Amino acid sequence: MTWRDWRGFKKRPCSLKSCNLFAYTSVVDPEPHLALCRGGVGVEVNGVVPLQNDPVLVRIHSQCLTGDIFDSLLCDCGSQLHQAMEQVAQAGKGVVLYMRQEGRGIGLLSKLQAYRLQQEEGLDTVEANKRLGFSPDLRHYGIGAQILVDLGVRQIRLLTNNPKKVIGLDGYGLRITERVPIQIPPNQQNRAYLRTKKEKLGHLLDETD
Repeated sequence: MTWRDWRGFKKRPCSLKSCNLFAYTSVVDPEPHLALCRGGVGVEVNGVVPLQNDPVLVRIHSQCLTGDIFDSLLCDCGSQLHQAMEQVAQAGKGVVLYMRQEGRGIGLLSKLQAYRLQQEEGLDTVEANKRLGFSPDLRHYGIGAQILVDLGVRQIRLLTNNPKKVIGLDGYGLRITERVPIQIPPNQQNRAYLRTKKEKLGHLLDETD
């Protein structure tokens, strides 16, 4: 496998069962972002990545080490990642973008500090971020949008509960044709967290109580 350059990005394909995995870095964002693609999305044909004529099911997932790897019950991140992968598999075609934006963009170490504030002082996730000097959500979606364009995606069925993602992606030559909910039933440990996402971050969640 070799690196392929594209407009400052680097893309590395490898096989992952019936999917293809592409890794991207850029000069402004050296952390590698991953695109897990199914149904031939992003795969070159005669040296060219074909455009996808139909809307593609897409999940843009921000890295959550504690949830994705260690199955933390304090959030719904790991469950959402696996649910998204299952929905893409069922659709037969789609993309799961794994963006390196830990802790809504504040980074792993700051996220762990925020956890400590939540546990010791009873702050919610938004209050803890603000105590540390951060905005509630520092994520950006421009690089993710450029990755989708490079994969040949132009129309998106977006797997999200977050209306801000719709706004952040609706450009760059992309058109969102549908917002597809991805809701995970709350547990006793993350119920308050999900309520905060709904009330303070505007996420469209049906069940938080």
